[in-house]
Amino acid sequence: MANQFFMPHTALDNLRNWITADDPRVALLGVITVAVVAGLLVGALFGGLGPVVAIGLMGAGTVGILMLRSTQVSLAVLIALICLLPYGALPFKIGFRPTFLDIALVALFGVWGLRLISGQQRQFIISPVGGWILAFQGWVIFIFIFGLRYGGLNVTVARNVLEVLLSVSLFFMVINQVQTIEHLEQISRFIILAGSGAAVLGIFFYVIPANIAIQLLMLLRVFQYPTEGILRYIEDDPTQPMRAIATSIDPNALGGLMVFLTIITVSHLLAPRPIMARRYLWVSALLMSLTLYLTFSRGSLLGVIAGLTVMGLLRYRKLIVLLIMLAALVVVLPQTQFYVQRLIEGLQGKDLATQMRFGEYQDAFELIARYPLTGVGFFGTPDIDLYVGVSSVYLLLAQQMGLVGAGLYLLCSVGYLVTVATTLYRLPAPHHLETPLLAYGLAILGAMVGGVFDHFYFNLTFIHIATLYWLTMGLGMVSILLVKKVYPTDSI
Repeated sequence: MANQFFMPHTALDNLRNWITADDPRVALLGVITVAVVAGLLVGALFGGLGPVVAIGLMGAGTVGILMLRSTQVSLAVLIALICLLPYGALPFKIGFRPTFLDIALVALFGVWGLRLISGQQRQFIISPVGGWILAFQGWVIFIFIFGLRYGGLNVTVARNVLEVLLSVSLFFMVINQVQTIEHLEQISRFIILAGSGAAVLGIFFYVIPANIAIQLLMLLRVFQYPTEGILRYIEDDPTQPMRAIATSIDPNALGGLMVFLTIITVSHLLAPRPIMARRYLWVSALLMSLTLYLTFSRGSLLGVIAGLTVMGLLRYRKLIVLLIMLAALVVVLPQTQFYVQRLIEGLQGKDLATQMRFGEYQDAFELIARYPLTGVGFFGTPDIDLYVGVSSVYLLLAQQMGLVGAGLYLLCSVGYLVTVATTLYRLPAPHHLETPLLAYGLAILGAMVGGVFDHFYFNLTFIHIATLYWLTMGLGMVSILLVKKVYPTDSI
């Protein structure tokens, strides 16, 4: 499938003809004009915005042009933003401050829309779970409108809901645009590389002195990053161990990110034919595992353990042995005793964080009991004795969109996992499409397990995690559709 879309070149052709004209005087005039205009624009940028912002804008402009010419580049930029600069926003207003993630999503759907309009793509693939996803999106829109009865229109919330809808729609964009094994492997490589970068940042900001880490992270304020409470500690107590954050602000959000990245990387590491040198995959997997550990995110850890355990049971028995050995090391090493203690206290419900979650769960159940079918929407609760917010994606969905919304979300995810499992069962082993099926199937399983204890996987504040969720599901469905191309249903 071609990865370019048609762009009119009349203006560029006229400019090229001008500066390469046969008459040297005409050509010289063209070159001088281009140089003067370029000099004025660059000078205005540097003089008005400063060198750092100006260079950033010029780089962003170059990347933007490439994104408008290729969905592969757009996806690569989107993945880089999710992993490395998830909350970055424009340093100036255009009525509001769109995030870089917003711009990347709009560019992606803009490219796809132009391909549809120009006739370069004449079909729209739904996939086996696409109907449920469309129903879920429809319910989100309904609840957004329905929730207006409980509060006036909030522009920020409306924008966040639109971002979520775009994130969910990414599933359809991916399965319609990524249609070859080569493209799928390119994206997989970039996910691993960008994830390794996020892991390096997480470890780097953790091990350097706290004051230097704060100074470096403060540089991100130009992109609307917070300037207070930058470093995070267990139970927000500076006397407790620090938690890794990278550029994700919240350590649990970084942990949620690592759920996807670690499972995807380990799957490719164990593949019979890895998509990159195995030694690099080992390094990436170790970096991500260490970063996950340093976040002290117990829900994310359980998600990764669940995904890797199922991977070992399905295909790689040696992985089970490795997980047991790692668990034994964590239990006996003196350096990890605090972590083990935290896990035990969490399971027993003794630590403050877990007790607070139990309180959140109780309040969530009370709100859901009052508004079981539709929830209260995205604008807050009409009852002053209740609030919206709980550390579980399923309870949060039930609070905001009722049991119907939470049920549709689960149907999309469970239906996807069943489709992955069925395809794996029918696929002749070993097969090179087995690896992405395991990677993108079990990454969703890990996120679903982690979602029992964390709310990042569908949260209006953490759009990048929701975006990665549906991107991962889309890439897994691409693998399924590629299997069906190679092996029609009747032959497997």
